[in-house]
Amino acid sequence: MSPTSETAHGGRRLVIVESPAKAKTIKGYLGPGYVVEASVGHIRDLPSGAAEVPEKYTGEVRRLGVDVEHDFQPIYVVNADKKAQVKKLKELLAESDELFLATDEDREGEAIAWHLQEVLKPKVPVHRMVFHEITKDAIRAAVANPRELNQRMVDAQETRRILDRLYGYEVSPVLWKKVMPKLSAGRVQSVATRLVVERERERIAFRSAEYWDLTGTFSTGRAGDPSDPSSLTARLAAVDGKRVAQGRDFGADGRLKSDSVLHLDEANARALAASLADTRFTVRSVESKPYRRSPYAPFRTTTLQQEASRKLGFGAKATMQVAQKLYENGFITYMRTDSTVLSETAVAAARAQVTQLYGADYLPEKPRVYAGKVKNAQEAHEAIRPSGDRFRTPAETGLTGDQFKLYELIWKRTVASQMKDATGNSVTVKIGGSSADGRDAEFSASGKTITFHGFMKAYVEGADDPNAELDDRERRLPQVAEGDALAAEEITADGHATKPPARYTEATLVKELEEREIGRPSTYASIIGTILDRGYVFKKGTALVPSFLSFAVVNLLEKHFGRLVDYDFTARMEDDLDRIARGEAQSVPWLKRFYFGEGDVSGAAAADAGNGDGDHLGGLKELVTDLGAIDAREISSFPVGDGIVLRVGRYGAYVERGEREQEGYQKADVPEDLAPDELTVEYAEELLARPSGDFELGTDPVSGHQIVAKAGRYGPYVTEILPEDTPKTGKNAVKPRTASLFKTMSLDTVTLEEALQLMSLPRVVGTDAEGVEITAQNGRYGPYLKKGTDSRSLTSEDQLFSITLEEALAIYAQPKQRGRAAAKPPLKELGTDPVSEKPVVVKDGRFGPYVTDGETNATLRTGDSVETITPERGYELLAEKRAKGPAKKTAKKAPAKKTAAKKTAAKKTAAKKTTAAKKTTTTAAAAKKTTAAKTTAAKKTAAKKTAAAQPE
Repeated sequence: MSPTSETAHGGRRLVIVESPAKAKTIKGYLGPGYVVEASVGHIRDLPSGAAEVPEKYTGEVRRLGVDVEHDFQPIYVVNADKKAQVKKLKELLAESDELFLATDEDREGEAIAWHLQEVLKPKVPVHRMVFHEITKDAIRAAVANPRELNQRMVDAQETRRILDRLYGYEVSPVLWKKVMPKLSAGRVQSVATRLVVERERERIAFRSAEYWDLTGTFSTGRAGDPSDPSSLTARLAAVDGKRVAQGRDFGADGRLKSDSVLHLDEANARALAASLADTRFTVRSVESKPYRRSPYAPFRTTTLQQEASRKLGFGAKATMQVAQKLYENGFITYMRTDSTVLSETAVAAARAQVTQLYGADYLPEKPRVYAGKVKNAQEAHEAIRPSGDRFRTPAETGLTGDQFKLYELIWKRTVASQMKDATGNSVTVKIGGSSADGRDAEFSASGKTITFHGFMKAYVEGADDPNAELDDRERRLPQVAEGDALAAEEITADGHATKPPARYTEATLVKELEEREIGRPSTYASIIGTILDRGYVFKKGTALVPSFLSFAVVNLLEKHFGRLVDYDFTARMEDDLDRIARGEAQSVPWLKRFYFGEGDVSGAAAADAGNGDGDHLGGLKELVTDLGAIDAREISSFPVGDGIVLRVGRYGAYVERGEREQEGYQKADVPEDLAPDELTVEYAEELLARPSGDFELGTDPVSGHQIVAKAGRYGPYVTEILPEDTPKTGKNAVKPRTASLFKTMSLDTVTLEEALQLMSLPRVVGTDAEGVEITAQNGRYGPYLKKGTDSRSLTSEDQLFSITLEEALAIYAQPKQRGRAAAKPPLKELGTDPVSEKPVVVKDGRFGPYVTDGETNATLRTGDSVETITPERGYELLAEKRAKGPAKKTAKKAPAKKTAAKKTAAKKTAAKKTTAAKKTTTTAAAAKKTTAAKTTAAKKTAAKKTAAAQPE
């Protein structure tokens, strides 16, 4: 009898899902006989520290949480924050007749289901309930067609977890000892960091090359219209039959890759342009080809992350958070998938909407089928698409904000995937003529016209390069034929410079990891989040910039753990883990090869398949045992030039020249947000020229004291250097005058006059009618006026020196604003947010500059600045903040009730007074002191408990 038919005859079914949001949605689709509860993610895991390991385990097991001597048996413990939920689940299960484990359909979800079964120990029938969308039909079908737990998937996930634990727990301590405390290493995290570092190394080694070419504007002499322009723009392609060099012809060293091209410099380009001024040009050839572009495949996890980054400014993490909400609330199918396959139901829904919204002319005769391109795709999931057998249009969903934008993106992509190709023509026109000095010059122009837009009516994919032309961009050329005469309206010489390889963005790093077959789509968002959180990478705009710390970490791993960060080796490990998931390899032998070096883990696949033994590789344990060969100073040192070396220390990066304790030694800290490719010899010299980060501004003509500008913990400031014999303590102590720089000032541009003016604050503006003095002051939260205890905010820092007594009195004549002060003008305007469609500005807040669209605020992060932040970066910060949702308030631990204790103490005190009324005054005083001491101790204990209860 099926579970659904049993339900009709009574009984209680417990359905366990991962999240409360999903539980709420599914509950609405099931009848009264079902109780739906959330596990709230994983309920147990490997222990996070030795304190969580049961006492019966000793030695390495307590450190690793894995018994490597006994077939890598994992030690699982119920998470401390899940014990209450586990208790609740057990109570619900005790009242149930059946258990449905309805966690996600992937490996992670299968593992959670297995852990639930292991911990709850159900004595009732257990069913594994799977679905890839949360709709009424899908949920009811899943209840009616349960399956057994897939133990192979569980084993594969467990192997991954053990592997990552061994890697992290063995390699991370090496980083603590040799680089800096509290660092971490990870199987994919470290490889991703290496990719970002290698790209920066390429930028550092890059040498720009200058090259020139010509641009000509040619006229047909006919009156033009949109379908037949009267002129075209063409670029110089060849001179005397030799192709003119373009950027692609130069190597990273700035030199030409081949001598077969002509490298024009500025002088030659300008001379050629002048000699072509009176040349008669003709059309030498017209080549026309049919243009056809097929739709893009439906979204899978990585392509969704990439496109959401390009079009919506979402980071990978924000994309997955928004997609998770859409899935849990029944709007889209499961968002962690390698598949581009659509079910027959989905294809039918998409085709129906194509006909309805765009007409039958846009519908191909047969449904389009997309084959999977991802090697070792996890499971046979569908692509990411709108849920249901009839897709809701974005307007029908009732969604708003980020969820609306992401749903619209998914909906458009899905519908477009079932539409006809776009067709048209591409044309290449070659134009030639001879210069006054007899050189033959040939120009080339390319055009594209789209005669039928097909799927582009619904959707056009974005591009990683902001300067790239999108697929729907047309370039119409005049209708010309071979032999037609053209007049040169203008010929200009254009200079260009080759650019270093672009830094990775979140979208391009995800693409790179996938192309190298490193990691899995479901983990990319968390990987990028980890390397950002650990300080290995920071953002400038949307670009991922490696910190100097990451250079030291990658340097150590490459030199001493080379195979662990080798791209091919990491990809082969992924293959082997997938083989374990398919039952083609065994977990324990594979882990032994990896950890103990019994054979070669990289050759495991070939060896197990009978294709060879692979190369020998020492195990991880052997690699981390011999640390004597690692020179901590060497791996953290990088030559800059001219005897200057950058070093990564425990407290950050710094540059130095010379030997410590020797004459001439110099050292200076390096700014945290400095990109490594910006650390030139010239900049390092500048840092070393100002010890302790000081800028000498000059001498105060009144006091004779030297005035300097400094970078302080709370921002840049100016101060005076007092004579060495100035008393610094006692009644006669003298403190140096100090003042923070205005927001509009910088350390390297502030002048002596400005510094003296700043240090003159507070300024006496005057006195009111009652003789009370009014001063203008600069405070932590900005400029303000002060009269006695009455303070009033000023709108700009410049008013501190310009405001008059009359203006000050006028401000005080107004009622004092309660709450927030008058809004300050924005520091920068960024444009319209693509999600909220409201203007985004940068403002100065209590905790520094932040971006806002009036609804959502997001603080700028390390690497961001008011001057360099781009609109796209601003939109991304807002998207990530929206995805996190409102800040959760942490409940404070309620203090223990003392009422009963006080009553008891009072009774005891009364009894003592009755029996010992004749005590001396001295004794009473001593008793009072004792009581006070106890009270103080009790308060301290309570304070400690309260502090311990607060989140870190």
